Amino acid sequence: MSLTARPSARQAPAHVRERRAPTQRTSHRAGQQPARRIAAGGPPRRWWADVAGSAALLSVVVVVALWLANKGVQNAAGSGGLATTTGRLTGLLSADFMLLQVLLMARIPWVERSYGQDALARRHRLLGFVSFWLMIAHVVLITFGYAQSSGHGVIGQGWDLVVNYPGMLLATAGTALLIAVVALSIRAARRRLRYESWHLIHLYAYLGVGLALPHQIWTGAEFTSSPAARAYWWTLYCATLGAVLLFRIGLPAWRTLYHRIEVESVVRESPTVVSVYLRGHRLDRLPVRAGQFFLWRFLDGPGWSRANPYSLSAVPHTRMLRITVKDLGDGSARVASLKPGTKVLVEGPYGAMTAARRQRPKVLLLAAGVGITAMRALIEDLDYAPGDATLVYRVGRQSEAVFAAELAEIAQARGVRLYLLDGGRAPHPSWLPAQYAHLGDVAAIRGMAPDVAEHEVYLCGPPDWMDSVRGTLREAGVPSEHVHAEEFAW
Repeated sequence: MSLTARPSARQAPAHVRERRAPTQRTSHRAGQQPARRIAAGGPPRRWWADVAGSAALLSVVVVVALWLANKGVQNAAGSGGLATTTGRLTGLLSADFMLLQVLLMARIPWVERSYGQDALARRHRLLGFVSFWLMIAHVVLITFGYAQSSGHGVIGQGWDLVVNYPGMLLATAGTALLIAVVALSIRAARRRLRYESWHLIHLYAYLGVGLALPHQIWTGAEFTSSPAARAYWWTLYCATLGAVLLFRIGLPAWRTLYHRIEVESVVRESPTVVSVYLRGHRLDRLPVRAGQFFLWRFLDGPGWSRANPYSLSAVPHTRMLRITVKDLGDGSARVASLKPGTKVLVEGPYGAMTAARRQRPKVLLLAAGVGITAMRALIEDLDYAPGDATLVYRVGRQSEAVFAAELAEIAQARGVRLYLLDGGRAPHPSWLPAQYAHLGDVAAIRGMAPDVAEHEVYLCGPPDWMDSVRGTLREAGVPSEHVHAEEFAW
């Protein structure tokens, strides 16, 4: 392993070997100097997160209150008793969580900026499993309760519900789709699928939700008997549909048509990594900053409809964007063969791992593998005094380190402490190369950033590697609110 650093006023650790790389222009391989930086962002609007969380909790309270107001418990007599009553409540809560789950991933800008896509994705997944099991409980309890009141067998009653009740055939089809999506969302199943396949299948969850909910309108007693309930559910349905249409379809379509982004050139950074330079119209009006990512669709032939998330790997400029992509699958492999002039559909920008999150003057950036793309942009965008910024870059081999010359130039020009860690990984849970595992993770990170507990930390890399680094940061005394990360794992 080698550690590379440009020493600051503080003495570098004894095990650091200093190495200076030749300088080169960091913004453009084509040799152009960048235009002025795009002005975007500002301090995060944290109250949005509070409002969004409170609204989600309030929705559950409203559902339960409406159910009680409709005397669900008292009306249970003669209609299946407790099983039917509980089944109705679980169905209402399942529908509420399904709609909240869709809203979480509707790309509502102020919600997304407050939480970040990775945090929203985790909540989306949690709500998905909760709503799924509530839905299963609803089906079982309602069928059992109706069978009790009618005197039919459970199987016969289930068949009668599907065939003779309005909207139940659609609900059955929607339930089957949701079961399939949930089964493929289990970690063991996801690992066997390509990202492109999983993403396409996951879109069927929208269809499943759309098919599963209408029977509530036609046959749900708590819906049909109460004006207040009808007002609540119609408002939630319309708000969810409107958010999806506006932010998942309308806003990306408008930005794509207005900015007219297309490929300018493709530059190979390593045998498996390429950078794509993109030009467009009035990119100064694109509200993006370093550390964020877009969902990209390149109109180069079959497969264009599948989006892939790629971070900007340089500070955005008024005439140019850059992304850097590693060959990890079908979608990313195609990027290397893109031709100049290829049109691009974009969704975004997304992500909350930006300079706007910073609260402390000293910064530590840690990256592994292709996670260096976001850090390369951030280290250029952040403001800091010489010696107050440290960048740690973890790779398997030195030949895999992309942007080595660019990072060396930035480090030399701005006084960044730059460390390149290469070599095979130490046994889990260490994030260090095996050769330096004997130092201990906490001692190593304090050696590179002696006062690490006083730093603002940015982190990007493979999920298990980031989990190891987070544990080290906790042990080193860095508060969790000063650690910012963005995960792209699906």
